Amino acid sequence: MGDIHSPRSVLLLVAASSRYDAALDWARERSAGELGSLAATSPAFDFTETDYYAAEMGVDLKKQFWVHEALIDPGRLPTIKRLTNAWEAEYVAAGGHPEPRPLNLDPGYLTLAKLVLASTKDHAHRVYMSEGIFAEVTLNYRSRQWQPLPWTYPDYRRADFQEFFTRCRDLLRGGASGSGQRV
Repeated sequence: MGDIHSPRSVLLLVAASSRYDAALDWARERSAGELGSLAATSPAFDFTETDYYAAEMGVDLKKQFWVHEALIDPGRLPTIKRLTNAWEAEYVAAGGHPEPRPLNLDPGYLTLAKLVLASTKDHAHRVYMSEGIFAEVTLNYRSRQWQPLPWTYPDYRRADFQEFFTRCRDLLRGGASGSGQRV
């Protein structure tokens, strides 16, 4: 029988998608204000792999990632996903955009071995956490590189995304701290 112990703390990651720079800025500032200072922010990447979100979010989407300085208990992911869902609803309620969903926020976490994303949807490869939230390992880190899984979203297979995740992994390895620098 193995010893039961608390999980290691993880690096909180948020993925934000929108066609509006102002929405990405709003979400990033909100995240930093409520979840703590940022350790790193990615460029706003063009989101070109699918048109899945076009009907509810429009076209010419950008996707941006940020990670927070303070490490978290991975068990907090359901609460954080519910919080980011509330932020999405708040942004919609503020109006000003013709799309029904001008902002999409997907929190997750990064460890030295994996990148995990939260979801409200169940599927064969997702595990229920709590509060109506599931989690999936989206990428794992083996042989000095990120490895996709059969269900990994096409954009998370991109080299530029994975380069950012590797830099975040390096932050974690060295002890997450920084001043919101772009990596």
